[in-house]
This record gives sequence, C-alpha cells and structure tokens, in this order.
Amino acid sequence: MCAATPDRRRHSARRPRPRCLSVAGLAFVGLALAAAANASDSVADIDVADTGAVTAPSVLIAQARAYENGEGVPKEPLKAAALYCAAARTGDAEAQFSLGWMYANGRGVAHDDAVAASLFSLAAAAGHAEAGRMLRFVGDPAGALPDCMRPPEPPPGAPAAVAELDPDPFAALPPWKQKIANQVALLAPRYALEPRLALAIIAVESNFEPGARSPKDARGLMQLVPKTASRFNVGNPYDIKDNLRGGFSYLRWLLAYYKGQVALAVAAYNAGEAAVDRYRGIPPFPETRDYVQRVLRLFRSEHHAFDPRVVAPSPFLSIEGAEAH
Repeated sequence: MCAATPDRRRHSARRPRPRCLSVAGLAFVGLALAAAANASDSVADIDVADTGAVTAPSVLIAQARAYENGEGVPKEPLKAAALYCAAARTGDAEAQFSLGWMYANGRGVAHDDAVAASLFSLAAAAGHAEAGRMLRFVGDPAGALPDCMRPPEPPPGAPAAVAELDPDPFAALPPWKQKIANQVALLAPRYALEPRLALAIIAVESNFEPGARSPKDARGLMQLVPKTASRFNVGNPYDIKDNLRGGFSYLRWLLAYYKGQVALAVAAYNAGEAAVDRYRGIPPFPETRDYVQRVLRLFRSEHHAFDPRVVAPSPFLSIEGAEAH
C-alpha cells in the first residue's frame, strides 16, 4: 500500500510527497542505477549527464525520491539531489522544486537559501504553486544556481569553433514546444529579429510555458510585467501571439537602443534599460548576469542587426562613442 506522507520543514511548511514506488518501479530504479558511483562530496561530482540525456524527467524524479527516502535502495540524499538536478535541467518544475527544497533544508547538500530561491523561482515561473509559496521563506532569487544546472564549459584552451559544433538546442523540441517555435519563426522576422534569439529569451524566461507567471508578476512566454505589456499594447499576456508581439517589440527596441549589442539588450530585458544605463553596462546583479550568460549560450552571438530608426541609442553609448573619437 502506498500513502502520501508530508515532510516537516524548518520553515513550518509541509510538502505532501509520494513515499513509495511500485515493485516494478523499485526494480527499475535498482537496475538502472546499480552500477552508479558512490556518493561524492558535491552534487557536481556525480555524473548523471548520460542518464539525464536519455531518461524522461518523471523517471529521474522517481529514482531521486527512492534514493532520498531509501525506498528499495540505500538512502543517499546526495545521489537524489544529482538526479533531481538532471531532471531540473530539462525544465521540469517538480524537479526544480524538489531540488530547491533540499537546498532550503540542507538535505544531502549544503543549506543555501539563495540557490533554493532561484530553483523555487524557476519552478514557480512554470506554474508550480507551492514553489511560489516557498519563496517567502527563502527570500528573493538572485540567479544563484548549482553547478549541475549549468551546461559544461569548454575545456581550457579549446578553440572557439568547438562551440559551433554543439548541437542546436532548439533542433529537437518536443511537439508542444515546436508549435510555439513555429510561430516564433514566422513572427520574429517581422520585427527584424533572428528567431534563435527570440527562442533563447523564451527558453530562459518561461521554458515555453504560455501560462507562466513569476513571483514578480511577469506573465506569459516572454514574461512581460504589466508595465511592459501596457507599454507595447499587449491586451492579454497569456495569449501566445499577443505576448510574442509585445516581447518582440520590446526586444527590437532594446537592440536599437544598445546598437545591436546583445548582452546589453538582454540585460535590459531582465533588469530594465534604466539599470543598464545607470551602470553603463550589465548591472552587477547575480540574477541578471546569470540570465545574460544563459541567453548568450543559446544564441551564440554577441551582436544582432538593428534598425537605428526605431530609437536613438542609449546616452551612455553615445558619450562613450564621442570619447573614443
């Protein structure tokens, strides 16, 4: 018999979670990971990349819960965290929430409210209700994510061309994401945008969830806050086409304002152009800097064509240009 038993948290919150697997499920977990390495000192030390690349997030989560609770396998919280992380990297909200819970409570990993907040924020943006509630216990997200959530960096000394050999991250989207990508491919050129940049923004902002809503009230695919939605005449931010039109209009404006410098335009999309102008570059906010790097890893270009007729360039770029001469 299987029952849901709530866990107690130091934050006086409870999370009902399944506490058993079927016999078949336990057998699968045991066979799938029987040869896994012994637990190491950090999540990053456990190699689950191969498993995560071919295994559905739901299976990884089932495996993680088994190791977290010692159900049919030895109780190994560190291995559970690594499996949750493999699923979280695919954008699975339940995995992001579960990994955030482990960081919030120091279970198998070092207690870190900043990392927990970032994971809860990602899950909440994908519609995970309890993740949004947990944010009030751990503070605002600051872009701090565990190393296992980041794509591996190229080895030192590797030629720059190696990055171009990496597979296109948007080449094999699941059908529901591909439908959105098809609309992006049709609409983005009308705003003089490369579809790949638009897809990178969508992937990082909402993971292609049209109904996403962040704790800061950013909504839809391109996570438009009410002020930006009003600025670009978006009537319904949860309508896919309406949201894309508003987000693309803003992105086109930012690219013109920052003269095609993608990093500055993307930083402004996250933190606002006022912050970028004030700091005369990417603001020193961990969340914004992490956001810019994630988008650039997907877009793979620091420059984008822009229409100078859209808006005059940022004053700080004009000043720097004058000084350079």
